[in-house]
Amino acid sequence: MNDLGSLVQQTADRLAGRHVGAVVAGLAGGAVEIRGAGRTGATDTTGTTGTDPAGGVPGPHTLFEIGSVTKVFTSLALARLVLAEAATLDEPLAAVLADALPAGAAVPAKGGTPITLQHLATHTSGLPRLPAGMLLPALLGPNKPDPYRHCTRDALLAGLARTRLRTAPGRGFRYSNLGAGLLGLALAHRSGLGYEELIAREVCAPLGLTDTVVAVDAERSARLARGHTPGGRPVPAWHLADLVGAGGLHSTVSDLAVLLRAQLASGPDDDSPLAPAIALTREVRHRVNPFAWTHLGWLGHRLHQRQGGHLQIWHNGGTGGFRSFVAFDPEKQVGVIALANSRRAVDPAGVALLRSLQNG
Repeated sequence: MNDLGSLVQQTADRLAGRHVGAVVAGLAGGAVEIRGAGRTGATDTTGTTGTDPAGGVPGPHTLFEIGSVTKVFTSLALARLVLAEAATLDEPLAAVLADALPAGAAVPAKGGTPITLQHLATHTSGLPRLPAGMLLPALLGPNKPDPYRHCTRDALLAGLARTRLRTAPGRGFRYSNLGAGLLGLALAHRSGLGYEELIAREVCAPLGLTDTVVAVDAERSARLARGHTPGGRPVPAWHLADLVGAGGLHSTVSDLAVLLRAQLASGPDDDSPLAPAIALTREVRHRVNPFAWTHLGWLGHRLHQRQGGHLQIWHNGGTGGFRSFVAFDPEKQVGVIALANSRRAVDPAGVALLRSLQNG
């Protein structure tokens, strides 16, 4: 096993010691190594865990709920539509949804500044983290199964009438699942497609991704990991309804590795279909603090010089039974992916692997 493979396997083993199962990828020097450890927790039709291949060690083609890593795909779709002149970054959300808003609903504004598509993609809209009416239930029942299943288009848009902005759009960073979900809803509405079809057309098809989906069909369900609590108890899947653009995708480490390779290849000499959209997502930057910023769909920071001064562009995700972490450094040409099927953070292990590759 080469050094990259050894580092990736060690990370997978470390995660499997705290999770039911995990799959990890490392990208460096043009190579990709993928390793899995633990178990998927899946069951066969008789309900016996681990009696079919899907119940064994998770691997490159095991599907996981990727949670908020979905936001990267939503923002790539935005960039593609902007480049196709089907939308603009400074287009007000209210204009995109003008013919979809129910009677009495309106997109909130503050200080005379409307919420734009760019604000939604960079978490600078001023919108709260959750849709109207969800904060108190989330505080009282943080482990409630499938909490977003009622977030239909009608419910989300009607809830805007009861939503107030904390800051004027564009003024400050405030992470918002509601904002990202509304972005996905707006882009799907503008394109005349469902969200899954939009992502398939604008992101998955150009990259050749075959397992990044919202709905899991019969063939993929045989490769779907089952989510678990931190203590290892199985939990139901999440369904985000029309908030799907904030966190409703399933994917595999194999597909996400293709996405990261495209991110690392992005540059003046890259003529791949998604190169202009990837470039646009990274050209947009909103400063969060002296060391960190947000792009369209990605978060970024640069380590202090005492820590190596490396660039890290990343996003993580979590649902009721899964955790995800995707990060890369375009300067060092390295990247990592960590997916796990229990509700425990994978970020520390993913960051440690990334720093090892950056320092290697």
